[in-house]
Amino acid sequence: MLRQRAQDAASLEVREDAKAFRLRFLGSWLTPSLAGVDQALRGVQPNGHRNVVFDLAAIDALDSAGAWLAVRCQRRLEHAGCKVAYEGVSESDQVLIQAVADGKECEPEPPEPSTFRSFVTNIGEGTFARFGEAGALISFLGETIMSVIHLARRPAELRPIAIVYHMQKTGLEAMPIVGLLSFLIGVVLAYQGSDQLARFGAQIFTVNLVGIAVLREMGVLITAIIVAGRSGSAFTAQIGTMKVNQEVDAMRTIGLSPMFVLAMPRVIALTLVMPLLTFYANILGLMGGGVMAWTLLDVSPRQFIEQLSGALQLSTFWVGMIKAPIFGFIIALVGCYEGLQVSSNAESVGLRTTRAVVESIFIVIVLDALFSILFSIVGI
Repeated sequence: MLRQRAQDAASLEVREDAKAFRLRFLGSWLTPSLAGVDQALRGVQPNGHRNVVFDLAAIDALDSAGAWLAVRCQRRLEHAGCKVAYEGVSESDQVLIQAVADGKECEPEPPEPSTFRSFVTNIGEGTFARFGEAGALISFLGETIMSVIHLARRPAELRPIAIVYHMQKTGLEAMPIVGLLSFLIGVVLAYQGSDQLARFGAQIFTVNLVGIAVLREMGVLITAIIVAGRSGSAFTAQIGTMKVNQEVDAMRTIGLSPMFVLAMPRVIALTLVMPLLTFYANILGLMGGGVMAWTLLDVSPRQFIEQLSGALQLSTFWVGMIKAPIFGFIIALVGCYEGLQVSSNAESVGLRTTRAVVESIFIVIVLDALFSILFSIVGI
């Protein structure tokens, strides 16, 4: 006979005979006294016996932790091919053991993936998510184009008051910030250009640099970035707040289309306003370059205009102006799309507003790069 005793009252007695391998549970099998018998139960080996008996007649007390140790040992022995039977179990202890045995085992936590695997997984999931969002945005683009065609056929359904209102908000009220930043961009271009061209004794060509950079790229690009941060985010926040307040659902209930009531006036307004804002930004950018050239190079306004007219062609002006309505359309499209995707909580409004600004600026810069390549190919 082998006898193993824990530090506390709980103990375990192991007996072997010709018929069975017996485990006799002794003492108080409560949580504070189970540390020793836990190790003893883990080390129990039936030594070739197929019949195992758990004798609980001498147990003073049993709680769920003690019952779990007995059930765990039972499952281990049954997995090894043994047949386990209980003896001397009181009715209450039998109910407790059965309840513990019927409970689900906690599945072990999966091992943490490696850092490289997590990195690759995150890239893959992010890529698929971006493709899904791009597909949804393209679908919304198609819906917007169909709405534009519908309004072209039925101009009576246009909402002129809403269009004029949004033209004022996105155009007239944006003039101060657009003008200020465009003027400062012209100043920076003139200063940096003159500083670099002075090394070659060609400071007079600073005028050419400012004119071409502002009219072809910087004027429309700076305007688009400002409008995306100012008006595109406002579109998302306005429509998103209406979505949270269930005003969009109310529109659908009474038979109004959110596309025609909310999206189209904003899209049309910003598409019409962007060329005007770009022209205004071009003028202020050239003025900033002229002021800097007058200060640094002692080039009078008259000389600046003469040098500018000799350096520029009409196509230089139209390169920037052609891009303006397309950028305005994209900014309004993304802003309205993200607004309509807001879920019914305030946090979603902030997240979608941020995404609208980031996506708008990203798409604008990508399109600007594509336009630059296209114009270079056709020789403009």
